[in-house]
Amino acid sequence: MTNSNIDPELEVQDDELYEHHKFTADKGQQPLRVDKYLMNYIENATRSKIQKAAKDGNIHVNGIPVKSNYKVKPGDVVQVLFEHPPYEFLLTPENIPLDIVYEDESLLVVNKTAGMVVHPGHGNYSGTLINALVFHIDNLPNNSSERPGLVHRIDKDTSGLLVVAKTEDAMTHLSKQFFKKTSSREYVALVWGNMQEDEGIIEGNIGRHPKNRLQNTVYLEDDNEQGKPAITHYKVLERFGYVTLVSCKLETGRTHQIRVHLKHIGHTLFNDERYGGERILKGTTFTKYKQFVDNCFKILPRQALHAKTLGFTHPVTKDWMSFDTNLPKDMEDCIEKWRNYSKNQKDFIDE
Repeated sequence: MTNSNIDPELEVQDDELYEHHKFTADKGQQPLRVDKYLMNYIENATRSKIQKAAKDGNIHVNGIPVKSNYKVKPGDVVQVLFEHPPYEFLLTPENIPLDIVYEDESLLVVNKTAGMVVHPGHGNYSGTLINALVFHIDNLPNNSSERPGLVHRIDKDTSGLLVVAKTEDAMTHLSKQFFKKTSSREYVALVWGNMQEDEGIIEGNIGRHPKNRLQNTVYLEDDNEQGKPAITHYKVLERFGYVTLVSCKLETGRTHQIRVHLKHIGHTLFNDERYGGERILKGTTFTKYKQFVDNCFKILPRQALHAKTLGFTHPVTKDWMSFDTNLPKDMEDCIEKWRNYSKNQKDFIDE
């Protein structure tokens, strides 16, 4: 029996094609047209471009070219393949200034500014941290994902510390530390709401959101086959009534981990647009309050998250190295506004 949605005329040799995207459908995947499925997964993709890719034989399911009306089923492996390498692998060195906190022959530690993408990807092919690194440093080693120098990453609109490997040995040694959780990372975040506990631990598997593929979500214990285990330790640093300043330490390094875990316990990051923190989630209905929050959003036009400290064992000397940074000005200014606001308010509703 043949599947009429698999196109027998699309005879394309796989060895001529480069993989640009690859997704494996979840076990709970409901039948869904492959063009609609990919719309959920690929940021900035359009339906017409996906349909053209299918028509040209560039969309494969389980190794076979399919039409755009193919219905994706649980376990299907969906690939988008083209005759040219992904643009993110065609790295162009760019003379972009970097805030280098430390550097030696094996590694460097950089303080990334908010707004800088760490590595090229769909829609961001230039101006990234890697474009800057390959300009400043020759022969950076690739990691397992072919990303030069990268041991770990932080989101585009998160600021803070990253360690970069300059040699193959450093890449191997540092990557093992992050995998085995022997490195140390502390983030500072401003979140919506007055956190009830002074400190705590958030545990919960993190995986792709079933309805919004640009988000991740926490899967509950009764669905523990979904997602990957994640643990975040948090501690309250300062309370401002409707928002709270917290320190977060990671045991694991899942995509969007702090953003997802804090939202899961009801404390979305302040001005985190992807997870709904760009709306007023706590506070009064007074016009002056709304104006105050809008001013805070303008001062800090991104999620309030900074990778403040970083610690690891040096791959050559075996010494423990620890780095600390000041909060960037946009976060400091926003926090100071909330600090002053809270001092002038007599009472806050305990939320």
